[in-house]
Amino acid sequence: MSGYGWPILVVLFVWWFSTGIVLFAVRSPRSSYRWSLWVATTLLALGIYGIAWSAGEASVTGAYVAFMSALLIWAWPEITFLMGYITGPRRRPSPPGCGFGRHFVYATQTILYHELAIMAAGLLILALTFGAENQIGAATYLVLWVMRLSAKLNVFLGVPNLAEQFLPRHLRHLKSYFKKAPMNVFFPLAVTAATLALAVVVQIATAADATPFVVAGYTLVATILALAIIEHWFLVLPLPDAALWTWALKAAERSTSEPGGKAHHFTPTPGLIPATSTQRRQ
Repeated sequence: MSGYGWPILVVLFVWWFSTGIVLFAVRSPRSSYRWSLWVATTLLALGIYGIAWSAGEASVTGAYVAFMSALLIWAWPEITFLMGYITGPRRRPSPPGCGFGRHFVYATQTILYHELAIMAAGLLILALTFGAENQIGAATYLVLWVMRLSAKLNVFLGVPNLAEQFLPRHLRHLKSYFKKAPMNVFFPLAVTAATLALAVVVQIATAADATPFVVAGYTLVATILALAIIEHWFLVLPLPDAALWTWALKAAERSTSEPGGKAHHFTPTPGLIPATSTQRRQ
C-alpha cells in the first residue's frame, strides 16, 4: 500500500471507533462515569507524554504518535463535557423571546468552561511543541478545535440536521440553543475555507520532495480535516450518519438493562456524532 493509504485507513478507523467508544461511555449508566473519567484522564496523561516525546521525532513513527496523542488529549474535554462535569456556568434553557445578542451570550455561558478546557489543552500542546520539528500533533489539535467551533456556530445559527440524538439528559437544556433552519450564511463560508485549507494540506503531503514523515503526518491531518468537512455536510444533508455507531448505541442499551444498571435517557431524534454537540435556538 502506498504511503498515503495507511494513514487514511488509520484515521478512518480511529474516527469511527473512538466516536463509538465515547457514545458507549456517555450512554452507559451514570454510575460508570467515574470509571470512564479515570480512563479518560489516564489517556490524557499518555497523550501529553506522547506529544512531548514526539516533538523532536521527525519520523513516520513520530507522526503517528503525535497524531494519536493529540486525539487522546482532545478526548478529555469532550468526554467531560458530555458527562456534564465541565460545561459552563449556565445550566438552564434560553428564555423565550430572548434577543439574538443575549441568546448568544447565554449560549456561550453554557459551554464556557468546556471551551476554556479545550483552549488550555491547546496551549499546552503549543508549549510542548514550540520550535520543534514535529508539528503534526499541534496541527491535528488545531483542526479539531477550529472545525468543532465552526460546527457549534453553524448549529447555533441554524441547520436542517441538529445534534440532538447524543445529548444526555443532563445536557438537554442545550436544545434551547439549537436552531433548525434550511441554511445559514456562515455555513458555505466555513465549508469553503475548510476545503481550501484541505487543498493546502494535501499539496504539502503530495509534494514531490515530501519526506516519509511529511507524507504520513500531513496525510493524517488531511484525512481528519476531510472527515470534519464531511461532518459539516451531515448538518445539512439527510444522511443516516448515526447508523455508523449502532453497535455502540446497542451496547450501551444492553448495559443499562442489566441488573443494577440505571437507564440514562437521551433525546431520541436524529443528529450528529459528538463532534457537533452544541447549542440550538428554537
